[in-house]
Amino acid sequence: MSQGPTWLAAFLAAERLPPDYIDMLNLVAIPLADQIAAAPGPITVGLCGSQGSGKSTLAGVLSRLLADRGLRVATLSLDDLYLTRFERQALARDVHPLLATRGPPGTHDVALGLDTLDALTRPGQVALPRFDKARDNRSPEEAWDRVDAPSDVVLFEGWCVGALPQDAAALATPVNALEREQDRDGIWRRYVNDALAGAYQALFGRLGRLVMLKAPGFDTVLNWRLEQEHKLRDRLRAAGKDLSATMSDDGVATFIAHYERLTRHILAEMPARADAVVRLDAERRPLGMQTIS
Repeated sequence: MSQGPTWLAAFLAAERLPPDYIDMLNLVAIPLADQIAAAPGPITVGLCGSQGSGKSTLAGVLSRLLADRGLRVATLSLDDLYLTRFERQALARDVHPLLATRGPPGTHDVALGLDTLDALTRPGQVALPRFDKARDNRSPEEAWDRVDAPSDVVLFEGWCVGALPQDAAALATPVNALEREQDRDGIWRRYVNDALAGAYQALFGRLGRLVMLKAPGFDTVLNWRLEQEHKLRDRLRAAGKDLSATMSDDGVATFIAHYERLTRHILAEMPARADAVVRLDAERRPLGMQTIS
């Protein structure tokens, strides 16, 4: 098996990845890069995966591999399209308190995403939105990354990228304590589902290819998200930065509960229609990749 491109060792070190990430490179990233490079372009590729599944890391690897093939690549994260804290607080006041928490459909600026994807098809320099999770607010525009367009490939990654809404009847029964206790009348989950059925489908309609990183189940997602938060605390501590914006383990569990309904729905329905499905084990190792030709 290939030991990878010359930049891989530095990438693994920078991302604090184990040496066995070479398996993800060989089994998943290189074949995907070959398929994307061979597809008629320009193309927007959606990378869907639950929290902690490694979709951002895979996007970084794919970006490098595609650049090695001479393609101009831009990477956009759904997380960077969050509404501002002020906008979410207004939703929490006017619609439902749970909408203050970023993440589910209805808490993103879909128009900003569409405008960004449009801009990436035209010649010129494009500012890519960035969200500062430590501040729980959008970064000032002068801090956004800028790329030269048009892009041959846009990698659009996010936990619910490409998701479809649930049937209305499925919303009746709460899936966890958060919904039972804080959304007893179902207003929040209906709002989220309606948002997903609306403008988000226009956004996801821009995808030319959909890749899914499939977790073994929702219980694994919680463990992965806890691991993410612990790593964030370690990085901030090492840099001598304030830890107050990070979450406790209980806080992470409550946060993840906002994502549970749609995550379970995605795990159940997306594998049958995604262009590529990467099955992961509990340690985030690839068990194989199934593609639809």
